[in-house]
Amino acid sequence: MLPKNKLIKSTDIDIEMKNRMMQFKKEECTMRQDFGAKPWSYPQPVWIIASYDEDGKADAMNAAWTGINDTTEVAMCLSAGHKTVKNILAKKAFTVSMADVKHVVECDYVGVESANKVPDKLAKAGFTVTKSDKVDAPIINELSMTLECRMISYDPSTGHMVGEIVNVSADDSVLTDGKIDPKKLQPITFDPVNNTYIALGETVGNAFKDGMKLK
Repeated sequence: MLPKNKLIKSTDIDIEMKNRMMQFKKEECTMRQDFGAKPWSYPQPVWIIASYDEDGKADAMNAAWTGINDTTEVAMCLSAGHKTVKNILAKKAFTVSMADVKHVVECDYVGVESANKVPDKLAKAGFTVTKSDKVDAPIINELSMTLECRMISYDPSTGHMVGEIVNVSADDSVLTDGKIDPKKLQPITFDPVNNTYIALGETVGNAFKDGMKLK
C-alpha cells in the first residue's frame, strides 16, 4: 500500500499495480488441483501380454496397470474374465511385449477386442507369433522387445498376477552396441488422463550418476 501522506504519482501507481500483478502470478503458479483417487501415473507402460490356450492357439491383450515387481518379477492387474488370463492360468506362462509407435493401432486393437468374442483377433491385428523356447507362450514377431515369463501367482479377487522373468529377448534391429536402444525400439506409454498414447521422449540425464553432483 502507498503511504497516506505521500503525493501519488503515476509512476507510484504503476509500481503498485506491477507489485500486485507479480503477487497474483506467484499465487497462481503455486495453485494445485485435487482430482481424488485415480489410477494415474507417468509414464504408464503399454504391455502386450500373449499366451497360448490349451489347444495351442495364441492370444494377446493390452494392459497398462503393470510394472516391475522385483529384480526378476513383473506384476499386473488383470481381471479373471480375460481370455488371456484363462490361458495363463492353464499354461502357467506368458510373454510381455513392449507396444511401439509402429504398431499403435494393432496394439490398441488387442486391448479393445476380446478373444472370448473374436478368437482369431491376433491374426486380425496382423500379428504373427513364434513359440518361446524358454516358456510355453508365444512371442509376437512384430514387437521387437519381449519378456518371457512364468506365472508365480494370481489372485482372482484382486486381479493381481505376479510372474517370473525367465528371459528378455530383443530383435537385432533395435540394438546399438549390443544394448536395447529406446530410440530404435520407440516404445509408447499410456496417458490415463487423456486416453492417448505417447512416444517415449529424449534422454535428459544419466541414472545413478547425475545426482552425485549434489552429494
